Amino acid sequence: MKRVMLVVAYDGTDYHGWQFQPGVPTIEGELNKALRELLGEEISVIGASRTDSGVHAFCNVAVFDTDTRIPAEKLSYALNQRLPEDIKIQRSMEVAGNFHPRHCNSKKTYEYRILNCEFPLPTKRRYSHFTYVHLDVERMQKAADYLVGEHDFKSFCAVGAVTETTVRTIYTLSVERQDREIVIRVCGNGFLYNMVRIIAGTLMEVGRGNYAPEKVKDILVSEDRAAAGPTAPACGLTLVAYEWPDGAEFNYSF
Repeated sequence: MKRVMLVVAYDGTDYHGWQFQPGVPTIEGELNKALRELLGEEISVIGASRTDSGVHAFCNVAVFDTDTRIPAEKLSYALNQRLPEDIKIQRSMEVAGNFHPRHCNSKKTYEYRILNCEFPLPTKRRYSHFTYVHLDVERMQKAADYLVGEHDFKSFCAVGAVTETTVRTIYTLSVERQDREIVIRVCGNGFLYNMVRIIAGTLMEVGRGNYAPEKVKDILVSEDRAAAGPTAPACGLTLVAYEWPDGAEFNYSF
C-alpha cells in the first residue's frame, strides 16, 4: 500500500464544489470515478481545500492510498486520459503514508479577480467578477491592511458554517490593478467557509466609497457576519498557491 499525492487544476464553473455530493458533479466525484476506473480499487481521495461551487484552482492537493504497481509519477498521465477537459492533474507523486494535507502546517493563496471597466469581456466571464463601478484600489488596500495578522474572522464566515474555531492568520493581503482587472491576493494558514469571497465583497464596498477603510476594524471586532459586505460571486476566485514551509518539493505557485 502506498499513498499518492495529486496536484489538481480545474475550472470549477460547472461543478458543485470540491466535496462529493450524490447526484451532482463535483471535483472529488470525478477524481474518484477516474481512479476507480483506472486502478480497479475503491478509491476516495482526501482533498486539502474544499473549494466552493464555481471556484477554480491551479493547484489543489489530494491524496489517496492504493495497491497499484503503476509508478506514482505516471498516474497523472493515465488519469488525464480519463478526466474531463476542465479537470487535469498537474503532478502525481508518492508521499509518506501518514501525510495528510489538512493536518499539517501549510499556506494557501487565493486570488480574487474583478473586471473593472465599462463593459464586460466575454473571455473573462468565467474567471472574474465584472463591475463597471469604479473601485478605488488605494482605499481597498488600506482596508485590507487591517485584516493582516491573526484575528477572529467570524464576521467573514458564512452563517451556519461548522468549525472548531474562527481564528485564522492572514500573512499577506494585497490589492492591485492590472490593466482592466483588480486582483485581490490573500495568503493565509487557512480560510473559513466563504471567507475570501466575503473579504472581496467587503473590500469592493470600500472601493465604491460605501465603507470607510477603517470600518474593517469595526467589522472584525463585531464578530457579526451582518456587519461585513456581501459575498462576492464564486467565478472570480482561484486557488493559486499551496505551500508547506518545510517541504519545498510540495510547494506549488502559479
